Amino acid sequence: MHAAERETLILRLLSERGFIGFQELERRIDASPATLRRDLGRLVEAGRIDRVRGGARLRSGGDAVDTPGGAHLQGVPFHENIGRHPRAKAAIGRAAAELCRRGEAVIIDGGSTTLQMCAHLETLELQVLTNSLHIVSALLPQPGTRISIPGGTLFREQNIVLSAFEQDGTERFHATKMFMGAAAISRHGLMQNDVLLVQAERRLLSRTDELIVLVDSSKFAEPAGHVVCGLDEIHIIITDDGISEADAAAIEKAGPRLIRVPV
Repeated sequence: MHAAERETLILRLLSERGFIGFQELERRIDASPATLRRDLGRLVEAGRIDRVRGGARLRSGGDAVDTPGGAHLQGVPFHENIGRHPRAKAAIGRAAAELCRRGEAVIIDGGSTTLQMCAHLETLELQVLTNSLHIVSALLPQPGTRISIPGGTLFREQNIVLSAFEQDGTERFHATKMFMGAAAISRHGLMQNDVLLVQAERRLLSRTDELIVLVDSSKFAEPAGHVVCGLDEIHIIITDDGISEADAAAIEKAGPRLIRVPV
């Protein structure tokens, strides 16, 4: 993780509670104590935080990070993303729903492609953990679907709830499958645009047996971002038949099962 990414995460952690202890920073961020002290020092010099005994706090009146009411993530807003490649996303969502078994517990991560699963889940009586209010709304009319959501901050442009902290209400949930979208897929793995999203999704990944990634074929040409996981951590990738043969061969060589759906 680069210095700028660590600083952004530190500020977002502080925005949720105002103060964070140094030991908790060590648990939350993959960096040495010396590196974290240098990060805090730069933020102090920039006037964004104050060092206090045992940790750090937001500087009074500072502009360290957006408040929860105006919080936003890096990347394309949901209302723009939902209109991209709609036929491919619908076909991918349908194929993903067919992988679910009646009564199982699943995680459906927020996204415009994972949302397309919801219309096909009504008869399965699933237990669904999701961080997406769009997905909650789509599942609410299904009386047999049980819905759980984590605690955290609402990011309005994506309409998802994220927390930078381990105790977000999901720690006792275990899923057989997790369905996730991505900003991009490359030889480096699954990528997202925002470091806070990466942290939250890594926590969800620890609570599932199997990761299934839903991406339309355009995501194989997107620029790189922050790596959530390597290709070897993905069990299945579902995409449309627009994927190039070179990309398909690279995915299959890396290990995930590739499902290509016609559009």
